[in-house]
Amino acid sequence: MQLGIRAHDVKYGPLDELIPRIKEQGFSCMHIALSKSIKEFTPTPASMTPGLATYIRRLCDENHLDIAVLGNYLNLAHPDPDKLKEITAKYVAHMRFASILRPSVVGTETGAVNADYKYEPANHDRESLDIFIRNVKPVVEAAEKFGVIMAIEPVWKHIVYGPEQARYVLDEVGSPNLQIIFDPVNMLYPGNIDRQDEIINKTFDLLKDDIAVVHMKDFELSGDDLKSIPAGMGGLNYELLLSKIKEYKPYVQCTLENTSPDNAVYTREYIQGLYDRI
Repeated sequence: MQLGIRAHDVKYGPLDELIPRIKEQGFSCMHIALSKSIKEFTPTPASMTPGLATYIRRLCDENHLDIAVLGNYLNLAHPDPDKLKEITAKYVAHMRFASILRPSVVGTETGAVNADYKYEPANHDRESLDIFIRNVKPVVEAAEKFGVIMAIEPVWKHIVYGPEQARYVLDEVGSPNLQIIFDPVNMLYPGNIDRQDEIINKTFDLLKDDIAVVHMKDFELSGDDLKSIPAGMGGLNYELLLSKIKEYKPYVQCTLENTSPDNAVYTREYIQGLYDRI
């Protein structure tokens, strides 16, 4: 596997400092969300020029660093039609930008049926799933036109919350330009952590052909919720996950999440060592 990190989990600096810093820590790729990783200006569709894309791409090439994910985590099920139109336009801008930047995927989660992007039981209704499918289709069409891959990330609190719903979306949209980011912790909540092995196995059973990138973090129980922590430091069955990756996904890009500058290298070395022993 190829291990990477979220750019906004690294000690902040301008892009010409940040990207070399990621490589210096031993990572081969990164997940970058422009709005979280750039503070010198505000990334907007207006500022996402071909020049900015080629500048970032050149920095990555000079540092032998790949871009696993260009993140744009906005709510494609937003109930306000005007806001949804604005969100859709930002997704299309990211597809255009990605055609020059050349990330492996443009990544997103799958939204909520409220403006606050929070969990409510209605998120898991079939009607909500159909709303997401309807709204994601024009974004996927833009991905097709620009020759890039969009990848959705199932999250238990959101509309696509498990492997079955993800499989349904892929089949309904029916595009080779739509794939999956698999983050097993995001499919968990306190009520199903005892079934995590079943969820990991079912994800590979249903989605292994479509998993493009894996996100790696861990969890611990915090009251009535799960707290995200660095990979290998909590309750996730990493032996099972890494064995599935080794069996089905050679050289897949896996990006660490919820690390800090103090523990990122240790986490990378721990996960790589565990993978090597499997």
